[in-house]
Amino acid sequence: MRRMTKHRPPRWLRRLAVIGVLLTGTTAWAGSGTVVARARSVAASLQGFARVEPVALARLRVAQEGMVTGWKVLPGQAVDAEAVLGHLKGPAVEAMLARRRSALASARGERTAARKTLALEREKLSARLGTRENVYRAEAALARARARFDTARSALRAAKDALILRAPATGTVLKVEVAAGERVEQGQTILTLQPADSLWLRAVFYGAEAQKVRVGMTGRFAPAAGGAAIPVTVRTVIGTAQSGGGRAVGMEATHPAPGWQSGEAGTVTLEGAKRTFLAVPTRALVLDGGRWWVLVHAPKGYRRQAVVPGPSYGTSTLIAQGLKAGDEVLVENAYLEFHRDFSRHYQLPD
Repeated sequence: MRRMTKHRPPRWLRRLAVIGVLLTGTTAWAGSGTVVARARSVAASLQGFARVEPVALARLRVAQEGMVTGWKVLPGQAVDAEAVLGHLKGPAVEAMLARRRSALASARGERTAARKTLALEREKLSARLGTRENVYRAEAALARARARFDTARSALRAAKDALILRAPATGTVLKVEVAAGERVEQGQTILTLQPADSLWLRAVFYGAEAQKVRVGMTGRFAPAAGGAAIPVTVRTVIGTAQSGGGRAVGMEATHPAPGWQSGEAGTVTLEGAKRTFLAVPTRALVLDGGRWWVLVHAPKGYRRQAVVPGPSYGTSTLIAQGLKAGDEVLVENAYLEFHRDFSRHYQLPD
């Protein structure tokens, strides 16, 4: 009598059976943990490269031809506003002062003569030898003489003050144009400095983000060299396009004395308008067929729902489209539950 031997299925069939058990899984994942999609307001952020720059440079120009003396200014030197940096001297200066003094002396003499004339006309009027009209004319002449005297005196004082070379603002010297003993012309620039209180942040934004920047937006500047972030406020949006198609934006520090330096670079992050998203745990998302899905609780189990994910924060992802507030989303084993009927679509190769 032939001995009966138990037939064992092929190895590939045994493996397929295991896969079927794993994928069908009966109700092993049914009743898994779910969460309710809840609304969350998030401010959209805009990022751009930024550099600290001076709003404008201050320049010292001479008001009189002359020779620079006592000039010991060096690039990089810190100066205070109105600090004396040097003087103007020379033959041209002396000739100018002589003309101013002569004009003042002439105006003084005219004023003295006008005073005497007025006094005389008043005496004649009191003695009934003159007329009131002559007194009025003498008073007007004295007023004109006094005005010319005041003008001549102010011109002399201004000329003397212009011979003192003073720093136009508090800041750092960037460029020195002359040396001591050098002759300069009227209006010539002899010094350029960077004012200490006129630094701002200039950033460039590109693409769609550039059109979202508005005056009054706030943000933070993070220096590339490290250090604490500096709060900033957008003061102006420059309409002209920069190289590369970017849009320049000017910002100032929100608080005084930010401590930044000219030329310092870094990134600036601006806080845009707030938008409302629905937040779900990131592990609830399933990528299939090039689209993102979640499983939403329905009366007869779970249904697939296509969604458009937004930014992620920690373990949560914001959903821009596809969900509504109150939807109950499967979290635990969402990927396995999503593909639990995969074995029904599996076909053996021919």
